[in-house]
Amino acid sequence: MSNFKLSTYEHLTGATKQTPAFSCVAQGNGFFYAKKGAMVADKGQFKYEKVLLDPNAGSGLARGILNSVTRRLTGENMEIMKVTGNGMCILAWQGRNVTIVPLQPGEAVGVESENILAFSGNLKYSVRFIGAGVLSQKGLFTTNFQNNSGEEGHVAIITDGNGIVIQTPCRVDPDAMICWTGPDPDLKADVNWKTFVGQTSGESYMFEFRQGGYHVVLQPSERKSGLAIGIDGGNQAGTQSSAFNNTQENLGDTLGQVGNVLGNFFDR
Repeated sequence: MSNFKLSTYEHLTGATKQTPAFSCVAQGNGFFYAKKGAMVADKGQFKYEKVLLDPNAGSGLARGILNSVTRRLTGENMEIMKVTGNGMCILAWQGRNVTIVPLQPGEAVGVESENILAFSGNLKYSVRFIGAGVLSQKGLFTTNFQNNSGEEGHVAIITDGNGIVIQTPCRVDPDAMICWTGPDPDLKADVNWKTFVGQTSGESYMFEFRQGGYHVVLQPSERKSGLAIGIDGGNQAGTQSSAFNNTQENLGDTLGQVGNVLGNFFDR
């Protein structure tokens, strides 16, 4: 049973919402998950265990292996540790800003794996296909957290600069977007003949969130896009090639890890 609540340390000390947060505090008892190596301090009794295959342990060994392979092939894999115990655990990562995304029962959030700091034990962790994502950040897939429990859950995310939270409906730059709740966005492209002779638009494409009542988290810096539009796109076009090379490396690492896990399993 997981009874941990995630919040920012600045929130606990009474800082205003405008104060940048650089750490996450998990308070309670039970278990939660965090990026491996993110713990900076704790008070209480805690145990830290690296998760070899899948946080969704109840899915069985075969499903765990399949989920692990899927995350690595899609570039949405991160090293995770399971934190078990009681008390207060403080997490941070390379001085980056922290934003807490609450998830009510039935809600879900899509987030890039590299921006995940920690998440509640009651959330389902998976990968899902995002078609429009070919134009943004890392590719066609994103990490998905679904709250299928009867209690509130939390995802702690890290950003370059103070996270910007905006309510839908809205339009956003895909390369600044970190995560979103609710339905996936639609792609809005501003492409015409001028685009292909080097006269690109100020914003060649955007993500449009049409349904209201949800939230999008952005960071005040942009990553390289997955697709260069126009002949003045610089070196952006190499991103997808790099992603493919990373996928090949991830596959090799995954097969080695699966072999080790199976060896340990049958040696019991």
